[in-house]
Amino acid sequence: MPEESSGLMESVKRLASTLIGIIATRLELLANEVHEERLHLKKLFLLSFSALFFYSIGILLLTVFIVVLFWDDRLVVLGGLSLAFLVLATVMMILVRNKVRARPKLFSVSIAELTRDREQLGENHDKS
Repeated sequence: MPEESSGLMESVKRLASTLIGIIATRLELLANEVHEERLHLKKLFLLSFSALFFYSIGILLLTVFIVVLFWDDRLVVLGGLSLAFLVLATVMMILVRNKVRARPKLFSVSIAELTRDREQLGENHDKS
């Protein structure tokens, strides 16, 4: 009888150890995803801000150049350039929106792993 209870205790200890290992692995995966997402957002923000700054300077200088080049028709040129910039800005915003929507959902890998763990535990429980 004492051997059965010690075997049962060992089995419970192994189960607890396995569960703790699974939880630890999933938490590490979650932490990695959060860190990766944070780095991605920082990089995206920095690149976007830099691009926006340099595009703004370039567009401003190009606009001044074109207005000076066509000085006699400056109002028509300014109107046409303004319309072109607004159209380009709209296209860019649509591209940004599509890019944000195409990004995988946060923690999707962790959720998939936890779902798979739950399914495996359910299968193991059903077999017992």
